[in-house]
Amino acid sequence: MRLHVREFDGPADRALLVIHGGPDWDHSYLVEPLRRLAGEYRLLFPDLRGCGRSAAAEPLTPDAMVGDLVELIGASRVDVLGFSYGGLIAQRLAIQAPHLVRRLIVASSAVLPVPEDAFEGWEEYERRKAAHPSSWDTSPLEGAELTWAEAFAAAPLNVWRKESLPEYLRRLEQVTFTGSYLRPWREGRLPSAQYPDAAERLSGMPLFLLHGRYDMTFPASLVPLTPCTDAVVLDEAGHMAHIDQPEAWLAAVTRFLAAS
Repeated sequence: MRLHVREFDGPADRALLVIHGGPDWDHSYLVEPLRRLAGEYRLLFPDLRGCGRSAAAEPLTPDAMVGDLVELIGASRVDVLGFSYGGLIAQRLAIQAPHLVRRLIVASSAVLPVPEDAFEGWEEYERRKAAHPSSWDTSPLEGAELTWAEAFAAAPLNVWRKESLPEYLRRLEQVTFTGSYLRPWREGRLPSAQYPDAAERLSGMPLFLLHGRYDMTFPASLVPLTPCTDAVVLDEAGHMAHIDQPEAWLAAVTRFLAAS
C-alpha cells in the first residue's frame, strides 16, 4: 500500500499526525494554520487510502485506513489530530493501537454518536440547508466530479462567517478529490467509522476536543457531554473552525500539546 504523505521537518520525538476528513478528500485544506508548528513539531499529513494522491487499494474500510497509519507511524509514539471524518479514524487508531498515540485531538468531529435530531429547531441550519441542498442521490455526476461538486455546494454550511467563505473556496480548489468511497457508501457496504463505546475505550488517554460552536456536521452540543481532558468551543466558527478562526484554533492546539 502506498500513501501520499506531506511532511514538515521537526524533532523526531515530537511528531503530529494529521488525519483529514471526507473521505474522498485530501489533506491540503488542513495544512494552514498547522504548518506554523513546523520546526517545533514534525508534521505528517497523509492522504488516506483511496483519497487524494494515495492508492485506492481494497479493502476501502476504516480499519484498512487505520492499518495504513499504523505502518506509517512505525515504532515511535505520535500526537494525533483527526479532523471531521478523520476524527473518527483517529479514535479508531487510538483504540486499536494505543501504544502509538501519545495525545489525541478530535477536531470538528464527535466521540459520541450524533443524534438524528441534533439540529432540530435550529433556524439558521434549516435556512442554509434549504438554500444549498445536497444532490448526492440526484446528480448526474459520478466519482471525483460528484465529490467536488458536493464540497462546493456545502461550503456555506461548513464555514460560519461570510468573510471566511472566499478562503475556504480557494482551499477547495486545491483539493484532489476522489470517488473511491462513493459506491460502497451508496451500496451500504462502507462500515461506520464511529467506534462503539469510544468514550469509554478512550478513557485514560489525553483527549482534547476542538470545535466550532456553529458546526453543522457534528453538533457542538455533544462536547460538554463527552469525557475528555480538555475542550474548546470557538465562537463565530462552524465545521471548518480552522478557517473561521485560524488564530484561536491554532492557539488551542498549541496549548494542549504543550500542557499535556
